[in-house]
Amino acid sequence: MMETPVSVCPVPTEQQPLNEYQELKDSWSFRWVTLELGGYIRKLAWIWGLGWFIAGPMAAASFAPGKYPSKFILMGAAGASLGLVLALVRLYLGWSYVRSRLENQQVFYEESGWYDGQCWTKPEEILTRDRLIVTYQVQPILQRLQRTFVLLALFFFAGSLTWYFL
Repeated sequence: MMETPVSVCPVPTEQQPLNEYQELKDSWSFRWVTLELGGYIRKLAWIWGLGWFIAGPMAAASFAPGKYPSKFILMGAAGASLGLVLALVRLYLGWSYVRSRLENQQVFYEESGWYDGQCWTKPEEILTRDRLIVTYQVQPILQRLQRTFVLLALFFFAGSLTWYFL
């Protein structure tokens, strides 16, 4: 019986790029970026809405809602968006890490601790499989996050322009 390259892989199971991808895809905090567009937007709206609990009172302290309603809304929205940006950066960094682990021909791993790192070169069939996963699974997620960043930047720009003309 012939052994497959996966079975002779010296990388510990939890550090194998495919398993790291699966773990990220299944984790609660990273999974929601893979939802359908409506579900994804609802999650963004929830994070933004929760940001208002902190940003709202701060904006109200600076701009009384009764006296400066437009400035209060713009400042509160911008402040609430900061939490959203931080959450999106976290998502982007996590998915980028997994992408690089899947794309690279060599896998760095630790056998028992930080002091004994090793490198393993993926066989061609595993490298091809991993790169297909990047192309068809991970890259669309990163593109969605990039489009979200662009949209948020446009909202910040529009809010800044509105602020300027108030």
